[in-house]
Amino acid sequence: MTKKTVLCYGDSITWGYNPANQNRMSWDERWTGVLTKGLDDNYNVIEEGLKGRTTTWNDPVDGASKNGLNYLIPCLESHKPIDLCILLLGLNDLKKRFSLPSIEIARGITVIIEVIKKSGTGINGSAPKILLLTPPIINPVESLSQEFRNSHNKSRKLPGYYAKIARNYGLEFLDISKIITVSELDGVHINVDEQFKLGNLVLKKVKQIME
Repeated sequence: MTKKTVLCYGDSITWGYNPANQNRMSWDERWTGVLTKGLDDNYNVIEEGLKGRTTTWNDPVDGASKNGLNYLIPCLESHKPIDLCILLLGLNDLKKRFSLPSIEIARGITVIIEVIKKSGTGINGSAPKILLLTPPIINPVESLSQEFRNSHNKSRKLPGYYAKIARNYGLEFLDISKIITVSELDGVHINVDEQFKLGNLVLKKVKQIME
């Protein structure tokens, strides 16, 4: 039996950063764990979350390893053939040090999508299917990190750009920003309850796509 491979490529939300204690959530608390548990044994879910990962930008503080484009091809090649690639990126592009307008962040995710579509890492050398998720909307709480100051309005514009990208490229799309709420503790990440909610949303969507 050949298992279906689902690659989850994202940042600290996919990694499972817990705003309550700054540690990593346990496997069964992360949305990828919820997805894995909800699927049957015919699926292989691969977690590829990295704290601070951007779409296509080298981080001047944290380095080039945070650039999601740099690791993308090795990641795809390592796990091929891939049936479905779930993308959840763009949150870290909102940091003040990048000074990017929303449309440039959208262009970054477009580059990631084009690389996946041209990679030949799907079944029989085809492109993997892509499910594009929007980042959650940053909440301007008092404790919001200085890194994300003044990013709320930019983050609100991303879902519209992402929806248009999904239409243009014929991708599967899920606007989690309408359903998932960031923690009041840091205004950026999501707590365990929202991780469960996200995992179940993605699970339902993956079943629609794959079954």
